[in-house]
Amino acid sequence: MNDEDASQLEWSVIKARGPESESFLQGQLSQDLANLDGGGAWAMLLAPDSVVMTTCYVTCHDDGFDVVVPRELADVAMTRLRRFLLRSKCTLDVVEVSEGPFATRDEQIDAAWPGPGEFAASLTPHSFGRSVVGAAISFQKGCFTGQELVARLDARGSSVPWRFVRVSGPSRERINEVLKSKGPACPQGVTSARQRGSRVEGLGFAHRTLLNQLSDQSSVDVTVEEVD
Repeated sequence: MNDEDASQLEWSVIKARGPESESFLQGQLSQDLANLDGGGAWAMLLAPDSVVMTTCYVTCHDDGFDVVVPRELADVAMTRLRRFLLRSKCTLDVVEVSEGPFATRDEQIDAAWPGPGEFAASLTPHSFGRSVVGAAISFQKGCFTGQELVARLDARGSSVPWRFVRVSGPSRERINEVLKSKGPACPQGVTSARQRGSRVEGLGFAHRTLLNQLSDQSSVDVTVEEVD
């Protein structure tokens, strides 16, 4: 994806159908699906080591659930789900759709919601901030794949080294220079960006030591704000 433009986002729906579709997805997604309202809810699909593979928007239907994911991650999500689809009365099929939670990457940046560019950083949920965790993870439901580390981090105050941030600066290169000035190499840097007048705005990741340093400065050419 070219993250420098406002092109339409493309989405796919993973259709989970069958009498055991709820119990299967309850064990795979971070959201509690037992009491979804009519509008659905955000969830996360995690790897067994708790790395976020993608967020997804889940809606309930009479015969199962629709799991909306970025189209470029649909194959990854299907492979991950099918890995655990053992002796379950649930079928999974993926179809391309014309609409999803966000129409454009600009909308996603405005909402400070992570997308494929952010998931490529291979970080655990708490790196994406409390608002994303609060919207996409239920800590009251039963176990799901990847839950153990997530629960431990939450119990310990979720003090993770990498933080999801909004950024603005004169150029992508200058923003990256600031974001990469603290912490070990990778994954800090701009992950999604757009041009707004003379400024570049976007999303990315910073090490917590950089955020501590910037909080003491009142005027810099690059602004970095943690997504909370």
